[in-house]
Amino acid sequence: MTRVAAIDCGTNSIRLLVADADPATGDIVDLDRRMTIVRLGQGVDRTGRLAPEALERTFAACREYAAVIKELGAERIRFVATSASRDAENRDDFVRGVLDILGVEPEVISGDQEAEFSFTGATKELHADGKYLVVDIGGGSTEFVVGSRTVEAARSVDIGCVRMTERHHPGDPATPEQIAAIRADIEAALDLAEQSVPLREPRTLVGLAGSVTTVAAIALGLTAYDSAAIHHSRISHDDVAAVTERLLASTHEERTRIPVLHPGRIDVIAAGALVLLAVMERTGAREVVVSEHDILDGIAWSVA
Repeated sequence: MTRVAAIDCGTNSIRLLVADADPATGDIVDLDRRMTIVRLGQGVDRTGRLAPEALERTFAACREYAAVIKELGAERIRFVATSASRDAENRDDFVRGVLDILGVEPEVISGDQEAEFSFTGATKELHADGKYLVVDIGGGSTEFVVGSRTVEAARSVDIGCVRMTERHHPGDPATPEQIAAIRADIEAALDLAEQSVPLREPRTLVGLAGSVTTVAAIALGLTAYDSAAIHHSRISHDDVAAVTERLLASTHEERTRIPVLHPGRIDVIAAGALVLLAVMERTGAREVVVSEHDILDGIAWSVA
């Protein structure tokens, strides 16, 4: 076993996994897995820069994670940064801050690398026949990956729950015109993805990240977020459609009363759900297999 620490810093959240990994058996044992909403991508779509307050929120989370990593004695650390820091003009400020706190330089990875890590993390313990379509709906981008045991095709496109929310400012609740505008962006991005990834070919759709797991938690009727109940749950197209309609039609106050909805997702979850629904409609998927294991686990495996 190798004790590793993996950090995934995205547009909306930063997450830590400290785990013991055994490459020989494929086993990975979580020691600590946590997530903090930092909204690093705040305003990036509009300004092209990381906001000072967003950087400070992220650095505060990094200081917390550094203490956990030290306490658990991880032998190796890998810090991967995704969509927001790829897009930002001032990403050097972000790199320097992380290096000072954690002693490792964040790797601002490409969309293709992000897709490969997501695919590995999501499918390593699945045993379905045929090919998978892994869809990782993030804050700034969504990754589409097709493969069986290895990646065969991948594409990252700039649709995510934060980017769509900031671009279209859906109301409270969203109007039909706002929903149509978000839909148009999503469909255009799916057209782009489908140029290089055969979205309709795989038999199994696997959904990753907070938008997907939150939709699953709501569909399952959970009164508290339960990772074990959500992991590998199968949520039907009809249930995803019903949850999406409910979120789009609800006010901010009504969403705050959904017990499984993290406060940091209240304003962006409707757009994230709409991305998932559009993917299911485009691919004809009758259900989505929800995975709590994703890019974070793929990063951990790459270290091990």
